[in-house]
Amino acid sequence: MSPLLQKLIILGDGCCGKTSLLIVFVHGTFPEAYVPYVFDHYISDAINIDGQPVALALFDTGGGEDYDRLRPLSYPQTDAFLICFAVDNRNSLENVRQKWIPEVNHFCPDVPVLLVACKTDLREDPRVQRRNRRIVTTEEGMEVTKGIGAHYYIECSAKLGEGVTEVFRVAAAACLRVGPSNLHAQRRRCVVL
Repeated sequence: MSPLLQKLIILGDGCCGKTSLLIVFVHGTFPEAYVPYVFDHYISDAINIDGQPVALALFDTGGGEDYDRLRPLSYPQTDAFLICFAVDNRNSLENVRQKWIPEVNHFCPDVPVLLVACKTDLREDPRVQRRNRRIVTTEEGMEVTKGIGAHYYIECSAKLGEGVTEVFRVAAAACLRVGPSNLHAQRRRCVVL
């Protein structure tokens, strides 16, 4: 059986962990140096979801304001959005509500959304604790998930490799649960003018 190809767009503020998450999933190694990507894409190996092989077309996007007009050009035919935030940056979670969900709802209102907490290893990092930064808790992430109407909430640490594969397995499963007839209807709605 040939794999279904599902398109995932990864959104979130700059430096929230989007690119590291993608690189660890696709290449299996954590990038030690920060390399900002504006727009990049990867095709994953097929993963098995309930007997159906699924390959993922993964689109990394620029989170900065400079790309607000360009970013939506990558949205047509999107099967799911991963909206990422960093647990050590409360502003990145607030921007999920203020920027990312409104943008997704405007361009692709019926496409599944997963809220992804990145950098969970920093919850135990003494350097973060010494700076008295309030870390976003799992409970807070789940509360935001309900408030924005996201389909799933999942946490990961690309640095430690924890939860990375699960993020993409859950996303692929969410795409399949929508069903082929619904996907085509959603794709017609995901239009950029």
